[in-house]
Formats: sequence, C-alpha cells, structure tokens
Amino acid sequence: MDSTHNKKLFEEFPATSTEAWENLIHADLKGADYEKRLVWKTDEGLSIKPYYRAEDLAHLEYLNQCPNTHAYVRGNKTHNNDWVIVQEIAEANPEKANKIAIDAFKRGAQTICFNASQVKNAKDMQQLLKDIDVEKFGISFKNSSSYPALVDLFIAELDRKEANLENVSGTIDFDPIHFLLLHGNFYTNQENDLNETMFVVKKINELLPNYKSLKINAATLHNAGANIVQEMAYALAWGNDYLSHAISKGLSIDQVAQSIEFAFSIGSNYFLEIAKFRAVRMLWAMIVEQYRPSNETSKQMRIHAESSLWNKSIYDPNVNMLRVTTEGMSAAIAGCDSIALHPYDFAYKNENNFSGHIARNVQLVLKHESYFDKVIDPSAGSYYIENITDSLAEKAWTLFQKIDADGGFIKNVENKSIIAEIEKSANQKNSDIASRKTVVLGTNQYPNSEERMLNAIEKLESTEYSGLKTYRAAESFEKLRFEVEKFESKNKRRPVVFLLTIGNLGMRKARASFATNFFGCAGYKIIDNLGFKTVEAGMEKAIAHKADIIVVCSSDEEYAEIVPAVNAELKKINSKAILVVAGYPKELLEAFKEIGVTNYIHVRSNLLEELIQYNKKLGI
Repeated sequence: MDSTHNKKLFEEFPATSTEAWENLIHADLKGADYEKRLVWKTDEGLSIKPYYRAEDLAHLEYLNQCPNTHAYVRGNKTHNNDWVIVQEIAEANPEKANKIAIDAFKRGAQTICFNASQVKNAKDMQQLLKDIDVEKFGISFKNSSSYPALVDLFIAELDRKEANLENVSGTIDFDPIHFLLLHGNFYTNQENDLNETMFVVKKINELLPNYKSLKINAATLHNAGANIVQEMAYALAWGNDYLSHAISKGLSIDQVAQSIEFAFSIGSNYFLEIAKFRAVRMLWAMIVEQYRPSNETSKQMRIHAESSLWNKSIYDPNVNMLRVTTEGMSAAIAGCDSIALHPYDFAYKNENNFSGHIARNVQLVLKHESYFDKVIDPSAGSYYIENITDSLAEKAWTLFQKIDADGGFIKNVENKSIIAEIEKSANQKNSDIASRKTVVLGTNQYPNSEERMLNAIEKLESTEYSGLKTYRAAESFEKLRFEVEKFESKNKRRPVVFLLTIGNLGMRKARASFATNFFGCAGYKIIDNLGFKTVEAGMEKAIAHKADIIVVCSSDEEYAEIVPAVNAELKKINSKAILVVAGYPKELLEAFKEIGVTNYIHVRSNLLEELIQYNKKLGI
C-alpha cells in the first residue's frame, strides 16, 4: 500500500481529543464522582488515572534514552534481557547443602546462596563447595557470624581449586546497617562494623573483581510492611550512607559503588513493581553521579529481586505459585539482574525437592517458553508504566531528600523515625486486609473452609527483633484458623454455621455467598441451603444440624418479619445458637436491639476482629 492510500486510511479515523474522552466518561458516570470511581489512590499516595495518552509522556525527559545509558531507567543490558536464576538454600549443614546445590545446578539454578552459619573452618568450606564448578556457577553466602573470616575461607578454597578469580561471581550478605535495622544497634559499634565492611570491600575488589561484597537488604523493608516509595527512598538512603562512609575512609566512589548489590522484594502489585525497579535505578544513578565516578558503570544499580514473603499464605498455599509467577514476571520485565523465587510452601515446610523444583521452573518457563530474557525493557513507552515510573521516582526522591536532610539513614534508624513510618504503613495494610479492602486470596476472601493445614506444618518460624519486625500479612488469619482446627481436634467437631436462606431469591443467594466467604475464613463448617418457605422449616433444619451460628439471609425489606420470628424460635427452644443477620438494615437496628439481636455481617465489617469475637463466643 503506498503513502497515498495510507493517508486516506488514517483520515477515516480522526484523532479524538482528551477533552472529548473526558466528556464521554463524565456522561457515562451519570453524575458519579470521577475521582472516587475511576482514580486509583495507592498506598504510596499516587493518584493513578484510568487511562493515559501520548501527551502524558511529553514531560518525561528520559524517554529517548537507550538501555545501558544514563540514567539507566531502561536497565544495564545491551544484547538481551537475561538474568541469573538464584536459589537460596536454607540447609546449614555443609554436606547436606552441597548435595542440594549440585542437584539445583543440574536443574537450572545458576547461582546458589548458601546458609553459611555452620561454615567455621577450611574443611567446612571444602565440603560445601565439593564438586562445584565455581567459575561456571555463582556462589553467594548469607547468615555468617563473621564475614571477614568467611571471605578468607572462600578465597583459600578458590585457590585450592586453582580457580581463575576473575571468573568467580556471587555476593556475600554483609550489611551491618541491616543488623542495626533489625536489632536496634550495631553488632559491635558503628565505627568498627562499618570499617570492617570497608576492609572486606577492598579485599574482594582486589581479588574477586566480579564479586559483590556489600548488600543492601531492602527486601526487609517490604517484608515489614513498607510501601513502594518507602522501599525505594530508604534503600537509596541506606546505600548513600555506605558511599559516604567509604569515601571518608579513602575508598573511591568506583570501588564502593561497583561492590554493592541491592536486594528488593517483589510485591503483587504487578505494574507498580515494574515501575519501582525502573525508577530506583534512575535515582541511584543520580546519587552516584554526584560523587563524580570515573567509570560510567559505577552509576549502574545491580538489583537482586526476591519474591515477597509478606504476601504468602499457609492456607491455600498453591496460590503462592501464582503469586511468585507474577512477581518473577515483574522483575524480569523491569530488567533485574538476578531473581530468587521462594518455594510456595516455605512458610510451613522444611526445604524439599518438589517446591524448590517448582520455584526454579517458574523462572525457566519465563526464559525458555515465554522468552522474557530476549527483549530489553519491553515496557518502554507504555503510557501507563512510564507515568507510574515518573510518579514513583518523584515521591521517592522527595522522601530520600528528607532523610538526607535529617542526617541520613543510620541516624533515622537510630532515632526510630524510619521504623515508625514503616509500622504506620504496615498497620494500614493490616487494617485493609482485616476489612477485606485488600484481598489475600484463600485467606480473607474465597477460602477453602474444608482445608486443614495444622498437621502439615513442619515449622512455624517467628523471629522477634527489637528493631524492625518482619512477618507475613496472613499470620493473624492463620492463627484464627489454627485455633479452630485445635478446637475440632479436641471436640471432634467444627463450629457449624447454618445459612437460613428465605424470601427474595437474589438477595438470599447473594447474602448466603457473602456469609460463606465470611465465616469460611475461620474454617467453620458452612451449611448452605436452597431456601425455606417458612422460618419454622428453616429452624427445624438448623437445629437438626446442631448449628452454632444461624445466619439469616434475605432482603432488608423482609427482615422486619423474618428476624424477630427466628429470634422467637430460638428462645422457644432455649437454643444457644448465635443469631446473625447478613446485611445491615439501618432502619431496623433499634428494634432488633430491643429483642436482643446485635450481630451483623456486612461489607464494612472488620472481618478479622469479627471472627476473633465469634471464636471467643464459641469458646474457641
């Protein structure tokens, strides 16, 4: 088709202005509030519009940048979008960990992060790395009680293996500021711990040029409930404190900047997570640039992405497989350098081949079947993602500047201000989950009430720190269901919720469905029904089922007669069953209160608080 035909074709589709679109939207809303109905207000304070157009990109200066150029919004890669598949091994015994690692390498892992807590001497290190090609595969370490000593053992073993040190890659989890964040104080003291860090940085720089000697464990921020802007800003301030200290001790900006790896968690908010990684790379490049590095690559942020621990659940654990899949996709699309996806059952099971295999295979599918490793920054130019990238960068930069003006990350951890802000964010998230404003599938919405998990638990770790506390969002709901399972085990029965469905077909079905979800989150036994013609028929069946809770499901208009009748039947037979009304008929509340009816479940109920109270009423 020639250009003349092209011109005629496009003339048939005249451009539509933003004003025209807005007028059409307002007409469709029929007077409803545009901001409330269509603008998404995120936890980070972003106001995300329902749509974006080319004009929304006009102010973004970085759009014409290529990958691997300042300010690295589009990543550090030039030929493909490949990343390193990392598997963390919890097993501390060197011999056992070695066997797990060798199997993992055979099945697709490219780097292993070892638990080095039991590596105390040369023999332990030799056993840990036995039969592993340390030039082909990456070797990382965590949980060491002395990283300087561990580095000495590692280098000695590399020498014994006659490895080419330039080909050795990996990281050590050396991060004294992280220790301060968790425990409220440094391991010895600030000066000694940071000086020890710089000693290790210099040593590894000299001997292992492709090894990262300093980690920023920003994943902990997410897993303590921080929002995305906090994750970004605090991680940047954290890294900047290391840069400042290193330079004050005589290291060059190039030495220290190229030694740092940032570890971030990947949350469930798919597009915001993509934008997070793109934006934080840009801001880090801006920070490092102020130190005037001589090497352009010093401005590149190396990002290791880990699947979230915060959003994983014990009940309906297979959903965790879906969660880590979208998380891995976000990190891959955003161009992260390495990715570790945790096994779906890590919260309650010891390390096992099956879940580890599934976690690896998610990444292998993303690479070899979905080709996420082929295209660099595929989200570039997306009106939506580019605008979120810019918004997150702006808010994170503002917060970073505030922390910097207040004395830096360490000072703000020591004075508890950062911990207080993260706890504030976590409390809001917990409140949203408790009220089901935020859904945790299988936990606070659409639960499998027949599922039993208590006997499947092999471990249930709960590490209490004096500083920042990390935990999973589902823990409060899980505790509730554990109590119900213990009650069932002791009494050989579960609490029975009987749904007395009567009257208006549409309303009784909708409210029965709501009640099933509501009480199912506690693991109660739900008895649903097709509907009863009379209250007496419903009550007869409820008593036959030995109902502990009777939920009346009908319309507000019919409740005026039905609820008093059900209440009267309960009193007549002297039943101890708890009467609950599905809904919240405001006009009838006072009248119902006079006859002793006070229990309601509705969309504005705090699900967690209500279920805790029902457990107490049932003697659980």
